[in-house]
Amino acid sequence: MSVDHVGDAGTDGVAEAVTTAAAAVRYYSVAPGVRLNVRSGPGTGYPVVRVLAEGVKVPVFCQTPGTKVTGPYGTTAIWDSIDDGAYVSDAYVNTGSDGYVAPRCG
Repeated sequence: MSVDHVGDAGTDGVAEAVTTAAAAVRYYSVAPGVRLNVRSGPGTGYPVVRVLAEGVKVPVFCQTPGTKVTGPYGTTAIWDSIDDGAYVSDAYVNTGSDGYVAPRCG
């Protein structure tokens, strides 16, 4: 009878999970000709923390509901988390969908 080596899930499993999570983040284009405000929370009432240059692509780590905004890609209350404490309205991001394309933040 032979026994195959299965290996242990220790650090190899952790590294694989991190790689899988990183691979799941997708980048999307901001609407052409737009310098997009990045806010500290999911709504227009939050302060602007920076402004994105025209023609950039942003990572969408997760999405959450917030202030309803109308932009080039429709009217939506979905906000995209592009960094820790950095949100943009999905109305300005070309995700190809009117709904959620990433996990909910939280």
